[in-house]
Parts: sequence; C-alpha cells; structure tokens
Amino acid sequence: MMYRDNKPAVSVVVPCYNEQEVLPLYLQAMQEVIKKMEPVTVEIIFVDDGSADETLKLLKEFHEKDNNYRYLSFSRNFGKESALYAGLKAAEGEYVAVMDADLQDPPEYLPEMYDILQEGEYDCVATRRGDRHGEAKLRSFLSASFYKFINKLSQVQIVEGARDFRMMNRKMADAILSLSECNRFSKGLFGWVGFRTKWLEYHNVERAAGDTKWSLWKLFKYSIDGILGFSTVPLSMASYGGILFCGAAFCMIVFLVVKNLFWHDPVAGWPAMMCVIFLIGGVQLLCIGISGQYLARAYTEIKNRPIYLLRESSDEEDAKTDGKDNKKQGRYVISLDSYGHPAHTVYPEDKKRISGRL
Repeated sequence: MMYRDNKPAVSVVVPCYNEQEVLPLYLQAMQEVIKKMEPVTVEIIFVDDGSADETLKLLKEFHEKDNNYRYLSFSRNFGKESALYAGLKAAEGEYVAVMDADLQDPPEYLPEMYDILQEGEYDCVATRRGDRHGEAKLRSFLSASFYKFINKLSQVQIVEGARDFRMMNRKMADAILSLSECNRFSKGLFGWVGFRTKWLEYHNVERAAGDTKWSLWKLFKYSIDGILGFSTVPLSMASYGGILFCGAAFCMIVFLVVKNLFWHDPVAGWPAMMCVIFLIGGVQLLCIGISGQYLARAYTEIKNRPIYLLRESSDEEDAKTDGKDNKKQGRYVISLDSYGHPAHTVYPEDKKRISGRL
C-alpha cells in the first residue's frame, strides 16, 4: 500500500452506486489527470451508496494500491445527496471537488478548476452542459422545463444545465456542511450559500459504461424535492386558488338566486352540478396534497435522523491496521460511531477545525 505523509491539497468526492463497470475506466482517467497536477496532492473519496454489485470490492482494491484512494460504504442505499454530504465531511483537502464516476463529468477539467481557484478571485468553479447531445428528447425537454420552472418559483437561481461537477475552496465546503437538512438538493444548496462562482461549459458526454441510475420517475421526485426545498410558492398558489374558487362560487350563488327570483328559472341538471363538485373537490385534494408534502418534509427534519449510516470505511480499516504508524507521524485517528460520522485521519493543524464539524 502507498501511504501519504502530507495533507492533500485537493479532495475529489465520487458517489458510487452499482458502478463496477465504469470504475476501472474512471480511475484510469483520474490517474492521468493526477499526474498532470503533480506536485499537487490529490485524494479521491469514493462513497459507496449501498451498491449491490462488486463496487465495494473494487474500491477496496483501489485503496490497497494507494492510500489516497479512500472509500466510505453506506449500510444501505441512502441516495446521491447523502453520498455527497458524507464525502464532503470526510474530505481533508483545502479544495474539494465533487463529480460522478460515469465520466460524464470530464476529469480533465480538474487542473483548470484548481488553477482558477488558486488565483483567489473565485470560491468555486462549476460546470454546465452547453447541449444535451445524445440524450432522449423527452428527457431534455423535461430538464429544460424544470430549470425554467424552479427559477420562476425560487429566489435561488439555478443555472440551466448545471452539473454537480465543481471544485470549491474550504470555506464554501464548510458552508455546505453547515446545512445539515435531511431533504437535500445540492444544486439549490450550492446556489443558496452563494460565493463567487466561475462557470465552465462543455458538451454533453455519454456514460463511459453501465446504465444510468436516474429513471424519469426518480428525476421527477428529485425535481419535487428541489421545488419544495427552495420555494413556498406552491403553498401560496394553493391559497390563491382557494380564494379564486370561493369568489367564483359566491358569484355563481348570487347569479342563481337572481335568476330564480326575477326570471323564475330554477336550476336544472344534476350532471353540471356534479362536474362542479368534482372540480372543486379535486382542487381541494391538490391543495391538501401540496400542504402534505411540506408537512412530510418538516416531519422528516424534526425526527433528526442521521443523513446516512456507514457500514465500513477505509479510514476505519487503516485505524485498525496502522494506528501506531499514524501516531508516530503526528496524526490522530477519530473512530466511527453508529450514526455514520466518518472516521478519518486528522492532521494536528486541522484537529480543531474538523472536530467542530463532527
């Protein structure tokens, strides 16, 4: 195993869920990028999101070859958002990058991101897709419509085509970590914390191997999380809708009374009345459903359950096998607890900062 003696300058967080086919390709591409970035020290933090294939086995093999390839493994599938949060908590670098393992996020952009941040003008370098070449037309249309819709509803603006792929400085990474909400929508969180961001645009790249884990239904639920997490407009719309229908109903009652008194024309036809009842009932159920979605998210938050639980990690294994070496080199090892706080090597100069986050 190759050991590291210096704190990494850059931490790259990579969520993984059943990515056994693409991981060797990803690591090969990253090794070429890391060579170009020398002498900058880069660590890769793979977060296994409860994969059912050989993903974890591959991550352990990577770690055995190089201690800069770390891994965290969840007790079950908690979702990509939880994986990103866990990776950010475990990151030790002064700069932290997040990206997918499917190579749709080109690793060759990492050196450019690092150079831009080194200049000090920006706190974050993010990426967006300039096109959606190779993507299904329906999927592209729905994605574009979502960005337009959420930007109209929310005060936090999300750049159309924005990817999670980005590199940020330590101050921004800590700001993201301070937002410990359970229902997470990273694109919105990145925008909410602010900070100066430089945008890089690139053409859409198809997966290098394997199948996408994002079905249309999962994307729909993810979009609902984004809308409800960063806008209260749906609640206002439900209220305005109720006022509108009450006003319409009152006008209709006045009209029917006047019609019967002056023209002696009684109301006839139950089908029309039933249609109106069904319409109003449907609107009421919709409004109740919107309120219920917000209430459900509030209920999830107040339960205060951990965002994820760890089953094992490379740091835990290292603590068992070479804890004495760590102490000789002036390092400290923090143990894992049952709630998934990541154990990782803490350097003396960072002990105070990291202990405050755990």
